[in-house]
Amino acid sequence: MQNKKISFMTQAALIAAVYVVLTLMVAQVNLASGAIQFRISEALCVLPFFTPAAVPGVIIGCFLSNILIGSALPDIIFGTLATAIGAYFSYKLRNNRFLVTIPPVVANALIIPFVLTYAYKIPGGIPFQMLTVGAGEVIACVVLGSILITALIPVRRYIFGENAYDKSGEKSFSL
Repeated sequence: MQNKKISFMTQAALIAAVYVVLTLMVAQVNLASGAIQFRISEALCVLPFFTPAAVPGVIIGCFLSNILIGSALPDIIFGTLATAIGAYFSYKLRNNRFLVTIPPVVANALIIPFVLTYAYKIPGGIPFQMLTVGAGEVIACVVLGSILITALIPVRRYIFGENAYDKSGEKSFSL
């Protein structure tokens, strides 16, 4: 039992760290926030397909990233909430490798435009920002996330251990 807890915490911490590093890289070219954003780190929101540890991992990673890139407080709170909702529902849809990519897109496209409008006063209107944020999330989560899933399936047991997704979709522990 202790090994499973340590494995869970280690996986969550590593996923959080990778999320932070990827976000900080993209922030260097001003794509981590704003009306047009492309956080490649959001591709990690598909990792609940393999492990429930990805849920707290991406939540913590998003929270820390938002603090480190100097986001406004509403963005730290609601941006993290959007990622949390996306990761949680990705976990709930983990038995379908395509559907697992959708919740982060929907959560971010619905929540982040309000943050951009009210916290940052970014013009363009909420419908336009839903389009731009949604497009960035589609590229990150659906396109890159699907590529990530495909790349990790052959090595899933080496990376995520014996509890990683298999064809039956069964896990020996749950979130």
